[in-house]
Amino acid sequence: MTAEKPPAVPLAKPAAPAPVPHTAPDPVRASDADRDRIADILREALAEGRLDAEEHAERIESVYRAKTLGELEPLIRDLPAGQRPAAPAAPPRPGPVAPVPQGPRSVVAVFSSANRHGRWRLGLRTVASAVFGSVELDLTEAIFDQQYVTIDATAVFGSVEIKVPENVTVRTGGTGVLGSFEVVEMVSGDPSAPVIMVKGAAVFGSVEARPVPGKSIRNLRNA
Repeated sequence: MTAEKPPAVPLAKPAAPAPVPHTAPDPVRASDADRDRIADILREALAEGRLDAEEHAERIESVYRAKTLGELEPLIRDLPAGQRPAAPAAPPRPGPVAPVPQGPRSVVAVFSSANRHGRWRLGLRTVASAVFGSVELDLTEAIFDQQYVTIDATAVFGSVEIKVPENVTVRTGGTGVLGSFEVVEMVSGDPSAPVIMVKGAAVFGSVEARPVPGKSIRNLRNA
C-alpha cells in the first residue's frame, strides 16, 4: 500500500497594503488683492442691477471677513465673472526680473470706523470701503508714491470722507445709488502736482471729497 499524501495547505495571500489616507490640501489664504478683486466684481454687479443693495452689502461684508480663497469664490459664483475660466498663465520669458507692482492699499470699515491721516504713504491705488461704518482719508500730509493715483471708494449704508490739499488736481468718476457721491473737482496750475481720481459708488450712503482750506503740498517730490 502506498502512503497517502497529506492534503496540500493553501498558501496565504500576501496582505494588501494599507490604504494611504487622503488628506485634503490646505486652504490657500486670501490676500488683500484677492479681496479687492472680488469687491470690484460685486460693485459692477450692483451697478448692472444683478445684485440689490442688501445683497451687495451682505457679500461685501463677507469679502472682508474671508480668510481663504475658498470663502471668496462662492460670493461671485452666480455672477458672470464667476463663470469665466481663469486664463492660462503665459510662459515666463527670459530676461531681467521686473519689479513686482504693489497691490492696492485697503482701508475697510465694516460696522466700525477707520481712518488714515498724518504722514502715510498713498500708493497707486487705494481702496476705501465703508459698510455700515465710516472711513476718513486725510491726504493733506500724505506721501504720494505716484503723481497719478486712484481712490476707489464704496459706501454701503456708510460714509467715506476724503480730505485733499488745495493745490492738487481732483477728478471723479463715481456714482450715487440712492446715496450721495460728491467730489469737488479741481485743476492745479502746477503740472507736477498729484492727480487724484476718486471713483466708486455710494449705496444708501455717502462719498465726499473736498479740499481743506490752508492745506497744500509744496511739490511731488516733497509730498
